[in-house]
Amino acid sequence: MAGPSAPGLGAGSVRRMEGLHLIEHRPLRPGAPLVVLVHGSLDRAASFSRVGRRLRDLDVVVYDRRGYHRSRSAAPRAAGFDDHVADLLAVIGDRRAAVVGHSLGGDVALAAAIAAPQAITAVGAYEPPLPWMAWWPRRNRTIDTDDPAGFAEAFFRRVVGDQAWERLPERTRAERRAEGPTLLAEISALRMDAAPFDLAALAVPLVVGRGERSLAHHRRAIDALVELRPDAEVVEISGAAHGAHLSHPDAFAAFVRQTVAARR
Repeated sequence: MAGPSAPGLGAGSVRRMEGLHLIEHRPLRPGAPLVVLVHGSLDRAASFSRVGRRLRDLDVVVYDRRGYHRSRSAAPRAAGFDDHVADLLAVIGDRRAAVVGHSLGGDVALAAAIAAPQAITAVGAYEPPLPWMAWWPRRNRTIDTDDPAGFAEAFFRRVVGDQAWERLPERTRAERRAEGPTLLAEISALRMDAAPFDLAALAVPLVVGRGERSLAHHRRAIDALVELRPDAEVVEISGAAHGAHLSHPDAFAAFVRQTVAARR
């Protein structure tokens, strides 16, 4: 997820599509490869700002997923994981794109590539959560669906830290709390005994990434994916943790480029 003060994305072509807020950064060179960056839970497109500035030669699309930030008012509200997969495929439209997802965005990217391999040239997944795995930590196993705003605040505090939450302006805290229903829906959708997609059915190249300093279960998720897809390329970002797109934009941009280059 994004830190408390991610900068803006800068110049780009802004448009709305079925309520989604999209920004496309077109390169000076026509015909450059298209890559779509997909953010994780309780995050937003702006968290890829530093990464995007390092990909000027590519056609880069970022968007706020349904229910988040400038796509918070998109209707209907996302009822679960499949709605985010459908949105990603709609963003790509009739073009072909490499797709790189951070955290839960990686799950969305994987599922979309399995559903529509004709639209996606390659997938990059940075530390996608695998909560259906028996070894995944079972924290917050019982979710209080009666308090989505409180759940969103607790999620932010756990992932980013209490001090980061306290530094947020009250308006920003209210915005984060308002994203609670979307967060609840997508987290609940992945808390199942079986995976929401069959990785063996992935027919496009896969690049997976993790941080050298990431939590043990985030790092283990990459090992689990490689067990299922031994041909996957593995990128480890030295000195980084889960938020590598914010803390190590150069290395994350290189991860994106490796994904684009992996296309067949």
